[in-house]
Amino acid sequence: MTKTQVCKQRQQPFQRLFSYPSLAVVTSILVSVPTLAAPGQNLVKIAQLKQISTPDNLAAAKRVLAEGSKLYRQGTAESLRQAIKKWQEALKLWQQAGHKIGEATTLIDMGVAYSDLGDPQKALELYNQALPLTRMAKDRGREAITLSNIGKIYDDLGDKQKALSYFNQSLSLHRVLGEKAGEATTLNHIGSIYNDLGDNQKALEFYNQTLSLRRMMGDKAGEGNILSNIGVVYSDLGEKQKALDFYNQALTLRRAVGDKGGEAVTLTNIATVYDDFGEKQKALDLYNQALPLFRLVGNKRGEGSTLSNIGVVYSDLGEKQKALDLYNQALTLRQALGDKSGEAITFNNIGKVYDELGARQKALEYYNQVLVIMRAVKDKAGEGTILSNIGKVYYDLGDKQKALELFNQALPLKKQVGNKAGEATTLSNIGAVYSYLGDKQKALAFHNQALTLRQAVGDKGGEASTLTSIGANYDDLGDKPKALSYYNQALPLTRAVGDKDLEVTILSNMAYLENNRGNLKQAVTQIETAIAIIEDLRTKVASPELRTSYFASQQIVYKFYIDLLMQLHKKQPSQGYDALALQASERSRARSLLELLTEAHADIRQGVDPKLLEAERTIKQKLDALEKRRIQFNGKYSEAQVQALETENQALLAQYQEIQARIRASSPRYASLTQPKPLTLVEQQQLLDDNTMLLQYSLGEQRSYLWAVTKNSMSSYELPKSTTIEATAKKFYQLLQNPIYKLSSRRRGTEANSGSSKAAVFTELSEMLLQPVAGQLGNKRLIIISDGALQYVPFAALLTLDTGKGEESKLVPLLVKHEIVNLPSATTLAVLRKELQGRQAAPKTLAVIADPIFASNDERLKGIVSQVSPSAMNRGDADSITLARAARDSSVSFDRLPFTREEAQQILTLVPDDLRTQAFDFTASRQFVISSELSKFKIVHFATHGILNSTHPELSGVVLSLFNNKGQPQNGFLRLHDVFNLNLSAELVVLSACETGLGEEVKGEGLVGLTRGFMYAGSPRVLVSLWSVSDRGTSELMKRFYQKMLKETLPPAAALRAAQLEMWQHQEFAAPFYWAAFTLQGEWK
Repeated sequence: MTKTQVCKQRQQPFQRLFSYPSLAVVTSILVSVPTLAAPGQNLVKIAQLKQISTPDNLAAAKRVLAEGSKLYRQGTAESLRQAIKKWQEALKLWQQAGHKIGEATTLIDMGVAYSDLGDPQKALELYNQALPLTRMAKDRGREAITLSNIGKIYDDLGDKQKALSYFNQSLSLHRVLGEKAGEATTLNHIGSIYNDLGDNQKALEFYNQTLSLRRMMGDKAGEGNILSNIGVVYSDLGEKQKALDFYNQALTLRRAVGDKGGEAVTLTNIATVYDDFGEKQKALDLYNQALPLFRLVGNKRGEGSTLSNIGVVYSDLGEKQKALDLYNQALTLRQALGDKSGEAITFNNIGKVYDELGARQKALEYYNQVLVIMRAVKDKAGEGTILSNIGKVYYDLGDKQKALELFNQALPLKKQVGNKAGEATTLSNIGAVYSYLGDKQKALAFHNQALTLRQAVGDKGGEASTLTSIGANYDDLGDKPKALSYYNQALPLTRAVGDKDLEVTILSNMAYLENNRGNLKQAVTQIETAIAIIEDLRTKVASPELRTSYFASQQIVYKFYIDLLMQLHKKQPSQGYDALALQASERSRARSLLELLTEAHADIRQGVDPKLLEAERTIKQKLDALEKRRIQFNGKYSEAQVQALETENQALLAQYQEIQARIRASSPRYASLTQPKPLTLVEQQQLLDDNTMLLQYSLGEQRSYLWAVTKNSMSSYELPKSTTIEATAKKFYQLLQNPIYKLSSRRRGTEANSGSSKAAVFTELSEMLLQPVAGQLGNKRLIIISDGALQYVPFAALLTLDTGKGEESKLVPLLVKHEIVNLPSATTLAVLRKELQGRQAAPKTLAVIADPIFASNDERLKGIVSQVSPSAMNRGDADSITLARAARDSSVSFDRLPFTREEAQQILTLVPDDLRTQAFDFTASRQFVISSELSKFKIVHFATHGILNSTHPELSGVVLSLFNNKGQPQNGFLRLHDVFNLNLSAELVVLSACETGLGEEVKGEGLVGLTRGFMYAGSPRVLVSLWSVSDRGTSELMKRFYQKMLKETLPPAAALRAAQLEMWQHQEFAAPFYWAAFTLQGEWK
């Protein structure tokens, strides 16, 4: 088994991106900046000005400057931009008056505003214009302020040495002028630089000088600020209790002087200590005390930071959805302020959540946005961190060389800015790559460098991560005792800081180690503890998409657990370990589908905040409006226009998913829904009748397994590893799509004798999957629960031995002796039965949607062709951009399917007129399908093109008429989210279309596509296809299927088998290409 290597961006509570030790350093320093150069605090005293030109100019300049200051104090991005415009007016007036001091003051104010808007380069440019003006005017005070502001910009950009140079120049001037307040503030800045550089003793030296000055001046607010910063240093030194002592002194002072903003900062600092202690609830309580204070004083930046920090705590606790909600609130604030650095930090936090949930591509999208911002503002520290984060994603995606390249780009940036925590992270990440590449000694060298730095800066979470990595390397080197020693050091540290994800990793690694030592029961204990954490974390994610991603990322743990139990079964076959393994396999399957099905019949919107529901409606309206724009696109469109529409569509879909997740999270009814529990062996057996056998497959890295379950028995078997089975399954699937290849009855062994490699593939896969259980199959109905590539295999086409009376044994398709039904999991069937219990039957029998109009040159448009616009005519088959994209990705073209009409008409003759409806031509439309009409029918039949888009599952769907009865283009694409919104009473949905049974393969969920969409919409059975079948072949099969079901009253599964048998026995349609593609998913009764 492959152990999980730790390759994380270990991040601290403040902002997470920059690996700052705590919130206090940055927030406290930002609090002190306005005392240097806040707009409005350096207004020029007109009486003292000598270079006066005209009183009118000066009065106007003073008035406009004041108006700008008023706008600045509003604190929004727009008000800051308006303030800058006012100051630009004032600047011209000062220049006309030849007033250097006024000009310098205005430039400084503009610089502060640009800095607040996240444009440090522009701010630097303005400060550098102001500096010579202050010197020309011999205004040493303003010169000191400007030098300090320049230093602060270089500090923010990560150039600490340059920042120190400017702060030291400023400090000298303040001392010469005897300006104690300016001296104290600058000493504070210098202390923070040394703190960032890891020189904590020097930082304390400067902070203590500042403290003495504040006390001498009687400046209680300033004293509280510096006490808080001293607390940060002790926190970084690992002296958390001493840090708390200083924070509490600061808190007392700030409350005494009524400094609400300072109180909020200190509460936040105290929260970070409790977060480090692992007391997450205490940290949350303190953050939630700070939040209203920031809002009270109008400190939007503090509010955004606190929301982000609360999100970090929830993320660490495994409540990823809540974290995302908070990050999005912080993002809205930061974007409104024009705070580019804060925006980048929030993008990073969001990316980190997606990364931890296994949604790697989405994480990369966010991380790349951060990289662009960091480079634009020339923030070396931030650039180094985000390069490391991107490298971590490539590591997880398997591109180790790309990861190493990115980590090596990040390392010198970390060293350049003196970021020791970030340097440790990057060293550890480089070590992880070398470990994967097999150079364990080199890996250990990097990890040990990282460990030394982690311990030096007091990063307990990072220390646990690095200890785990060192343990994994010793495990690989065969030194199990040493490996276990490192894991045992890491585990209590991880639990202390509350990092659940890392705890799962450590427990899993310990389980692998015990397994390799032969301690199977100890390994089971460790892995069960890990799974309990995974199960708990999974339930805290409201979004089905994110829950699915997270669960998929943890499937390796479940597979290992199954393997452990089956190995115990091999040693102790009478102890029931194989039954526990079956239950573990069931526990790992289709969990999000089960929850969706449970949710489907509950009105989860009842009791939800109306604002959320209104937001949902608004996004739906925007999606509809976008669809109309797309359809009405006039003439040829450029690639840029196509991309713009696609980008807008993806953004709206993301917002729609987020709103739905928030609705679920806040819904009282959703909260009261019982999470469907995966079935035990006994409960699975209760679903079966005497003539049914359930075959559940689980594909594993070293071994795969099969469980055969009947009403009264269960047996288990070991199969080849997943790579062997899946390689053969893929060849089998490809062969089936060739109409030339037929499955005729043949004597056993003739495939090998004929030398036919193609025939051998059929025999090989059939023996792999069925031979172990062949003696038990009899003529039973088979319920197939497959895994991995087996989800693409139509079991009906596998070969089985038929030993007829008085005849020589021969190989025949499995369907000859067995009715076959597919299920995502056994529990899915139980949920379907429960949810449909007592449901009133639909009053009518059959609705058929067939033969839509796809192309502007369709003959059915000829009579009304004059009404079709030239642009619509030019669009051809791909009338919509989205549809064209989906078709392009899926290699689908929209030719008319002439046999679908014949198919539909023959099916309709089997049902009385008053119990059926049909939608052909123009009426085979999306509007008809999404109306309430379909809810009246027991069977809903689609005879049209289907689209599978595995890359973008939301673009999977059914293609309906692209033109209305006036010849005008219309939206004819029934997408997956449309299907989820249907409300059906159907007992069966038939998708007589191409590849409708496929979808995105997600570990732990199976094929996510149209099947689960129609089950959610209310149908317990869905008949789908696994590949593109010829129009005529599909028509023949469907006519036979409906004849068996409606006239001979066979259940759908039995009717499908009978129809497929007839096709197999018919010379023209004997090839499995024509009949094997169609499979029944769901209930068989």
